[in-house]
Formats: sequence, C-alpha cells, structure tokens
Amino acid sequence: MQSVPATVPLQRWEDLPGPRPWPVVGNALQVERDRMHKQLEGWAARYGRPFKFRIASRRFLVISDPDTIAKVLRDRPDGFKRPSRVERISREFGFLGLFSANGETWKRQRPMVLGSFDPTHIKAFFPTLAGVTGRLARRWTRAAQSGATIDLQADLMRYTVDVTAALAFGEDINTLESNEDVIQVHLNHVLPALVRRSLAPFDTWKYFPTREDRQLQQHLKAIHASVQSFIAGTRRKLEEQPQLREKPVNLIQAMIAARDRETGGLRDEDVSGNVLTMLLAGEDTTANTLAWLIWLLHRHPDALQRAAAEARSVLGGAVCPAGPEQLWRLDWIEACANEAMRLKPVAPLIFNEALRATLVEGVRVERGDIVVCLMRAGSLQETNFAQAQAFRPERWLAGEGAAAHSLASAKRVVMPFGAGPRMCPGRYLALAEIKMAAAMLLANFELQSVATPGVDEPREEIALTMYPVGLQMRLALPAAASM
Repeated sequence: MQSVPATVPLQRWEDLPGPRPWPVVGNALQVERDRMHKQLEGWAARYGRPFKFRIASRRFLVISDPDTIAKVLRDRPDGFKRPSRVERISREFGFLGLFSANGETWKRQRPMVLGSFDPTHIKAFFPTLAGVTGRLARRWTRAAQSGATIDLQADLMRYTVDVTAALAFGEDINTLESNEDVIQVHLNHVLPALVRRSLAPFDTWKYFPTREDRQLQQHLKAIHASVQSFIAGTRRKLEEQPQLREKPVNLIQAMIAARDRETGGLRDEDVSGNVLTMLLAGEDTTANTLAWLIWLLHRHPDALQRAAAEARSVLGGAVCPAGPEQLWRLDWIEACANEAMRLKPVAPLIFNEALRATLVEGVRVERGDIVVCLMRAGSLQETNFAQAQAFRPERWLAGEGAAAHSLASAKRVVMPFGAGPRMCPGRYLALAEIKMAAAMLLANFELQSVATPGVDEPREEIALTMYPVGLQMRLALPAAASM
C-alpha cells in the first residue's frame, strides 16, 4: 500500500461504479447477508473491479486482484485493521480474541496464541488428535452398520470442537460420544449474529431488541458459563501443578499464567475472549472445509478412488494416521484439500478498515473506509488456472499440474488462511485435522452418497464462514472392514 502523494491524480471512490444506494441506509437493504459473498462476486462481474457500495455512512471498496489483496493483507496491522464495528461487537459479546482484536490488544495476545498452534505443539498433540479421530470413526461405523443418514456438518463440527477444546484448553468435552449438542447449539447462534450486527446500518438491537436478540443473550450467557468453567478448571490444575506455570502445555494454561504474572500484560478479558474465539474459529472453518472436500471427492470418482487408495496404503490397516510422518505422506489428499479450498474457500470475504489514507488499485481510500477482499475471484480466472472451474487436484502436485500452473504462482493466488501478520494462526492444526479425518474416512468407509436432498449442488451460505447447506452422507463398510 502507498501513502497518498499530493501531486498524483487519484480515482475517487465517489466516481466508481456500484449498485445504486438508497437514501440514508445506502445499500444495506440490498445486501443478502447469508449470500453476501455470491452477491459481491456477482456485482464484481456486473460493475467491474474494483467497485463500491455503502451501508449508511460506511464506505466499502471491493477488490478482486490477488496481488492487490496480498498487499492489503500484508499491510496489517499498520495500514489496515479489523473493522472497528467487528471489534466493538465482539467486545460486547465478550469474545475479543485474536481474530477480532486490534492494536495493543492484538499485539499482546498474538505471541501466546501463535505459540500454542505452532508445528511443534501440533506434533506433540498428535496422540490426542488421533484419539478424537478414532471417536469419529466409531460414530460413523455405527451409522454405516445401521444404514443411518449422517448430518455431515453437525458431525464434523463435533469433531473440530472436540479437537480445539483438547488442544487449546486441555478439556475432553467429547461431544462425539454425547447425545447432547449443548456447546454447538449456542455457538451456532453467535457468528451469524456477529455478521448481522456488523453489517446493520444502525444499532437497532440496543433500542428495539427482537426475539432473536433476546435469545442471543441467553446463548452468550450459556457459552460464557462454559468458558468460565474451563478457566476455573485450569486455575485448579495450576494450583495443583505449579510447574505448569513455567511450562504450560496448552493455550489456556499459558494465558492464565501470563495473566497472573505482573509483567504478563494480559487481562481477564484476553483469556476469556480467546477461549471463546478458539471454540468459534475451531468449529466452523475446518468443519466446513472438510464438508466441501468430502462433497467434491464424491462428485469426482477418479480423484476419490486415488485418495482412498493412498489412505489405505499409508494407514496400512489402521483406523487413522499413527503419527505426523504418515500425514506428510498423504500428498494426494493434501492436493485435494488445496483444490477444495481454491473452489470453496470458507473465508471468501475479508474486511479491512483503513488506518490511514492510501491508494488501492489507484483509488483513494480514506481512513475508516472498508476494503473488502474477494478471495475466490482470482482462483476462478483462466488467466490464473487452466480449467479454473474444474476440480483438478493434480495442479497442486509438482510434476503433475506444474505444466498448467506453477505451484508457487498458485499459492500467490489462493490464500485460504489469509496473508501477512494476521494470517490464521491455526492453519497447521486445520490442515492436520483435514488430512486426519479425510484419511480415516477414505481408508475405512465407502461413500454411498454425499448430497443435499433435492438439489444437484448444495447452496453456499455464509455466516462468518461459508458452508454447504444441508449436506447428508451415507456410508458403507467394506466387506472386510472391522474397527
């Protein structure tokens, strides 16, 4: 990004094309919140790139060029930040964690969270990850034996919440083997509410709360009770094992130990905010990526057959990978995951608020303006990928897809975890979970069907992440299978 030179003629935001705004509210009533990513992609095709829209007094510039997007994302936190409205509403909800925080709050939280999700920590966590994956395998075995239809997203969200709680909090909440959805029921109301309020033209819920607003408060109350339970349990463990204050084994221990040290710089809200943020982020993003991956594999039998053969060869009869070295050998499954993230990115929109006047694609952006990055647009352009609309995992393997598109260039265009200092800290865990669950599924089951009943392709909807609506899965056990 550039500071604005006084002598350079600039393209004004006011002169850009875009949907015609209404008086006072701007384009707020035209925005389809649950399909906003598709709507903005459609507007980009209609109005060109970049284009503009407005919600009340807030100005939005929408960009699609991967190089420009990368520059914006790498200019965080100094040139751009999370939108102030997202930060404020997250604070009101009580989960101002690393995802939504800005400034000094973000800076003091970042080292602790990054340390908890680095590759070394993930490697040490592997036995627990394998244990949770084994539970998912047993759950799906029972479904296959009984011929039951599986609610794919719900099961994958149980899986990812269990993994996140175990890694970040040392808690075995075991929703996979429980008949209750207590945490998920409450969590599933928070992200849609955050998006709804972030895009609202006015804070009407403060003065005219709806039934939905009142129910949200009950969901937040229940979630915070669970979070405080995690924190209280960790404090008891630190009292029983004081050596953990110097050598914590998970995120919540590290944050509480830092909070209790006068020089730690952390506050109570940092701890509780990141506990809740990890639950929310750990549930949606990985579960939705896995759901899209499984659906795409079922739609492409050749890719599915190759992935299943790879999984069975690497696992050698085991239910799931026994160690990180086996995950590293799942090259084709990883390529399939990368291709799924290219075609169906669960974060298709990234909103960034300008901290200073700057130039973005020759457009003057003022302090406080929002730059919206359309993350999928470049991935679907033939200039970037041959047969861009097709599911071709081989493009991610050196020696197979390199002739169509180089790996280095592909990685510059496709940014499923963002870029720059605010790149997703959980990316190593996410990829490990995706490969782990996919290998377990493909090595031990046959996919009979993966579909949303009554439609050819599941509808894309977005809360904070993009997900397939209504995916159901039916599995069968191979003749010689046993678990």
